Amino acid sequence: MWKGDLLKAGISSDGINVNITGKLSAQGMPLGGAVFGNTYFVDYTNGLDTNNGKTVDTAFKTLSAAVSAATTNNNDVIFVSGYATVTETAMISITKNRLHIVGCNGPAGHMGNGAKVSLTATAGATNIATMQNTGVRNTFSNIKWMNSSTVAEGLYCVAEGGEFSRYFNCEFYKDTDLNETAAAEVLNNGDTCMFYNCTFGSTANIIADDKIRPNMLLTATLAGKKCRDGYAENCLFLSKAGGSEHVAVYGANATDVERMLILKDCIFMNNPLSAATPAHAVGFGAAQTQGAVLLKDCTSVDHAVMAEAAVGIYVDGAVPGFATSGVSVAA
Repeated sequence: MWKGDLLKAGISSDGINVNITGKLSAQGMPLGGAVFGNTYFVDYTNGLDTNNGKTVDTAFKTLSAAVSAATTNNNDVIFVSGYATVTETAMISITKNRLHIVGCNGPAGHMGNGAKVSLTATAGATNIATMQNTGVRNTFSNIKWMNSSTVAEGLYCVAEGGEFSRYFNCEFYKDTDLNETAAAEVLNNGDTCMFYNCTFGSTANIIADDKIRPNMLLTATLAGKKCRDGYAENCLFLSKAGGSEHVAVYGANATDVERMLILKDCIFMNNPLSAATPAHAVGFGAAQTQGAVLLKDCTSVDHAVMAEAAVGIYVDGAVPGFATSGVSVAA
C-alpha cells in the first residue's frame, strides 16, 4: 500500500474522516478542497468501486468512480495512488465544478508520474479521450494521462473544454494514432485553461511522414468550445518527426484561438534522431482572425523555425540580436 507516503504528507486514514494535519499544496498552490470539501482515494491495486472511497483502506478502484461520488462546487479532492495505472473502460466525463485530482507519487516533475490514468475502450464513439473536462475551475496535478483505446474516435488523452481549468505537472502521452492529423495528446478547447510544468508527447514514437499530428490541437472540435485566453508555462512539447509537416501546437481554422494564447518559457523539442526537421513548431492552417498567439521566451530544437509566419503568431525574447530582443514581433 501507499499509506506511508500519505502519512509523510500529513494524511492519515484511521477512521471514516481523513485528517490532514498540514497545509497540502501542489506547486505551491493550496488545495482548498482538503479543508473545505470531501476527500476521496483511488487505488487501482487494492481498491473497489463498491467502496465509499473516503479512506485509504476503502479506496475506489477507478477514477471515474471517485468523480461520480464527488460533489460539484464543493472543492472535493481526489488522491490517486502512484502504484498502478488506473485503467478506465470508458471516457471519464467531468462536468462537475471545483474538483481537484492529485497524483500521489512523491515530488512533482515534468515526466514519469507514477499516478497514471489510461483508457482501454474497444467500442463507443463517445470515447474520444481518456478524460474530457467541461467543468469550471477544476485542477489536475501530478497525473500522467494516457490513451490505449482502439476506438477510431479515441484521438486524445485529454479533451479540455472547461473554464479556468489548471493542470500542474501533468504528462500527456499517446503512442497511438501517430498517423492521424486530427489526433493529439491534448485537445485544447478550454476557456482560460492553464498548463504549468506539463509535458506533451514523446521523443520516442515517430510521427508518420506527411502528418501534422500535433501535441496540442487547438482546432475547435467540442461543441460550442474553443481555445480562449489560453496559457501554458514551462511546458515541454516533445516529438520524433517522420516528416517536415509535424506541428507541436496547431489549429486548422482561422478562428481557433479567441483573444489570446500565451506560451511562456516552453521548449519545443524534436528528437535529433528524427527522420526529418519540421518546418515550424507552432502553426495554423489559416491566419488567425479572432486572436493572437504569443511565444514568450520559448526555445525550439530541430525545427526550421519556431513559429509559422503570417498566421497571427508573435515571438518575444527568442529573437536573435540585441536590437530586437525583448520586442514582440510578428513571426
